[in-house]
Amino acid sequence: MVDIPLIDLKAQYATLRPAVDEAVAEVLATTGFIGGPQVKEFEENFAEFGNYPEVVACGNGTDALELLLDAWEIGEGDEVIVPAMSWISTSEVVATRGAKPIFVDVDPKTYCIDPALIPAAITSRTKCIIAVHLYGHPADLGAIRKIADEHSLYLIEDCAQAHGAFFGEHNIGTVGDGATFSFFPSKSLGAYGDAGAVIAPSPELGTRVRALANHGMPGRRHHHVYHGRNSRMDALQAAVLNVKIPHLAGWITAKNQHAKRYQDNLEDLDPGYLSLPSTAPDCYHGFHLFVIRTERRDELAEFLTAKGVANTVHYPTALPLHACYAEDGYRAEDYPVSVNLGNTALSLPMFAELTDEQIDYVSDQLKEFFAA
Repeated sequence: MVDIPLIDLKAQYATLRPAVDEAVAEVLATTGFIGGPQVKEFEENFAEFGNYPEVVACGNGTDALELLLDAWEIGEGDEVIVPAMSWISTSEVVATRGAKPIFVDVDPKTYCIDPALIPAAITSRTKCIIAVHLYGHPADLGAIRKIADEHSLYLIEDCAQAHGAFFGEHNIGTVGDGATFSFFPSKSLGAYGDAGAVIAPSPELGTRVRALANHGMPGRRHHHVYHGRNSRMDALQAAVLNVKIPHLAGWITAKNQHAKRYQDNLEDLDPGYLSLPSTAPDCYHGFHLFVIRTERRDELAEFLTAKGVANTVHYPTALPLHACYAEDGYRAEDYPVSVNLGNTALSLPMFAELTDEQIDYVSDQLKEFFAA
């Protein structure tokens, strides 16, 4: 039976095995598991990759968001504008700081927060906008940056799914007042466990975030200036990421080629039955995920699974409709695009090592399904 995974980490490891094994063995031999040269090397390597002023490694992408909000002292009584469709971390980090997430619906083409809807959500309590580059597609940073500047708001780029993407000539992560990355294993640049990073445009922000991530110590040990936390990338994860970074640009190129093959294969299908992902002008998609939309989503998912094609839903529920926000009384009709996306979106296999034959097989199954 054909078996095409959603992502094939084993295939990637096979291509990198000697270098990864050597890097991990070095950490084990030196027993420098926390901090150390591998983490510093990662920060320098990733900064060079993305042309970032400063990279602060941390425990995971959720921590990265929390660290930025804490650095700006956003908390009780404040409001933060977030997209209504994303992974829960985007709004969770706001609520756990004591602030209130203000949900804005997403654009029906890019699936990122709709800039046209942001101004109406701004109040005197608004402190920040979090723009998520969902599925790897850049949010409209030009329009969002303008809104943030006009209202003196912080802008965070949540780049957890957008490694290697571009908005115009700008690397994702270079337009906001701060940016965050996740290196969860399934990401385009994935560790072998949890890991994350904050992009700090200024030395002052970098110093504060670095201190907050290390128990509030900006300098010497046992000298705690802030109430911080323990959010450190371990050396094993940094070692793995250092092996992978030189390959990242090539992997993103491969993913874009895979996306084009999917789109070429499926372009003759009635768009009323199947909606394919598109890329806005002047954007370069990261294609962390290849997400299609169909009103027959659940039926199609069952069909593909039976044919050996892995698939999943990212994400079935719009953020304001989760149980943790029930007391706020959010209504589905206020977020029609996000709700529809949750009901119709389906992620197909997408990883750099995907073969043309695998893409063609998946495409053939889709054609068969919609021909029935």
